[in-house]
Amino acid sequence: MRAARLHGIGDIRVSDEPRTEAGPETSLVRVAAVGLCGSDLHWFGEGGIGDAGLVQPLVLGHEFAGVVEGGELDGRRVAVDPAIPCLSCRECFEGNHNLCTRIRFAGHGRQDGGLREYVAWPTRLLHPLPDVISDAGGAMLEPLGVAIHAHDLGHVRAGTSVAVVGCGPIGLLLIQVARAAGATTIVAVDPLPHRQRAAKRYGADVVVASASADEVDVTFEVAGNDDAVHTSMQLVRPGGRVVLAGIPDSDATTFPASLARRKGLTLTLVRRMKATYPRAIQLVERGLVDVESLVTARYPLDQTAEAFASASAREGLKVVIQ
Repeated sequence: MRAARLHGIGDIRVSDEPRTEAGPETSLVRVAAVGLCGSDLHWFGEGGIGDAGLVQPLVLGHEFAGVVEGGELDGRRVAVDPAIPCLSCRECFEGNHNLCTRIRFAGHGRQDGGLREYVAWPTRLLHPLPDVISDAGGAMLEPLGVAIHAHDLGHVRAGTSVAVVGCGPIGLLLIQVARAAGATTIVAVDPLPHRQRAAKRYGADVVVASASADEVDVTFEVAGNDDAVHTSMQLVRPGGRVVLAGIPDSDATTFPASLARRKGLTLTLVRRMKATYPRAIQLVERGLVDVESLVTARYPLDQTAEAFASASAREGLKVVIQ
């Protein structure tokens, strides 16, 4: 089978490898579509993310969907939950699988991800797709799941106002989730004109390149830099909540303590997602969230390096490898 492996910073190679095979409690998935995420770009551009670094040539890709070959789901199109929790630690027993300290995550550390023709994955983590969701749309369910989890952490109630700072794919999905959940006012902040246009198209009421003050109830920071965190704190009302979903380049986030303290803000950080696939599928199936139109560029597996270059340029919205 063909597989794309990251060998070092900016060094991704596609080559032939022995085909992986399914084992006990796993299914063989023929991968159909893989979305490139901002965290994949960290691996590609920096050789790691946060405190995790490249320890061996790694197959990236954690947003993916495909078709099962063999077993109980034979022939079914599925979205793949990329997180494999241990199911035996305190966090798992408490239902916080996303916080499992022994979790294995596709395209991270020593766990190969979806940028290969075949993947053997736990059957319990495969979610059948309805016909109305394409393969690329199935890959987009993972970032939608992150947006749903971030929205949950924001404790957003119907009739409240929110701001989304950073309108990449997850930010744009957050706008749609907030609209579907009954937010009355949605402020979108992003310096890139094409993302501003997309934010308006997906339901933002106010779209600006920068902002200094407002009175929204909850802000979602999805840019991964200190300016975005500062802006998020400025936008939210006193006593409000700031949800930090962005991943910084340097594994450090700083903000004006006096501003956060004076406003009495609650800060919440997002760790991937938490059992959101069924909800994500329903939101897309019922037309409440549009994932399909977020895909603005598609590449074959053999052009993975070109796909990463395109995604790094941030000229479109979502790059998918098929």
